[in-house]
Amino acid sequence: MKKNTKYRYPTTKRETIEGQRHYDINNGQWKLPSVTTILDRTQSAEKREGLKWWRQRVGEKEAAEIVERAATRGTAMHKILERYIIEQGYLDLTENGLEAHHMAKRVIEQGLCNIPEYYGTECTLYYPGLYAGCTDLVCIHKGQEAIVDFKQTNKPKKREWVGDYFLQLAAYAMAHDYIYKTTIPKGVIMMCSKDRFYQEFVVEGTEFKKAKHDFLRRVTEYYEIIREPKVDVKEGDFLEKAEKEKKELAESYKESVRQTNERKEFYPKAIDGYSE
Repeated sequence: MKKNTKYRYPTTKRETIEGQRHYDINNGQWKLPSVTTILDRTQSAEKREGLKWWRQRVGEKEAAEIVERAATRGTAMHKILERYIIEQGYLDLTENGLEAHHMAKRVIEQGLCNIPEYYGTECTLYYPGLYAGCTDLVCIHKGQEAIVDFKQTNKPKKREWVGDYFLQLAAYAMAHDYIYKTTIPKGVIMMCSKDRFYQEFVVEGTEFKKAKHDFLRRVTEYYEIIREPKVDVKEGDFLEKAEKEKKELAESYKESVRQTNERKEFYPKAIDGYSE
């Protein structure tokens, strides 16, 4: 995998403020909440209740152990993959570490094999005044620039279960686009379960645009929760651009409905699933 130095990513400090991760950008110019902090604080009541129910079902002690094992395994897998990308060896002989090595191997064989070139790994990305985060990889994936995040999981997941992961990718892409004047067209989740089942989820096109709008709503909700409005000129520009994209998305949807109605007019039986 070839390194391309086209983009220079900043070195930042991570801080914990009131129990939540923040990034110190430009030596204190901003202390921005992480993308994951924003998503955690704005979880739906339904999701929170689901997690609460799961903890009650398995027991608090067992739940804590499961979460700890998953976090340790995930950290090890990320480190192995990062060292592989920058061509440095890494060996973790703990039980979780050995498990992570097998999982990382699957990601390398089935995911990273499609990446001939990368710009950076463990890249800090931020949107001035709003949020920051660290993505695992910015690269060329199957001929297109992409934001890539690695995920471990206890069990394979359905696409509809990884919505917040798509919001993460969208957040990183928006930050990258703003700072580096790019237009990142897609995000990729490379996931492996502890039984070594590899999954890859790609979000692009209209779905990627929707993820961006959904994340912006979560950002607004987050700042409403903490009651610290952070609007400046740059953010205003950003929100104006987002609103423009939202209108474009709505127009695209209207056009799709119009075309569907036209097809129904000419081919009503075929469209409605009826044929003679």
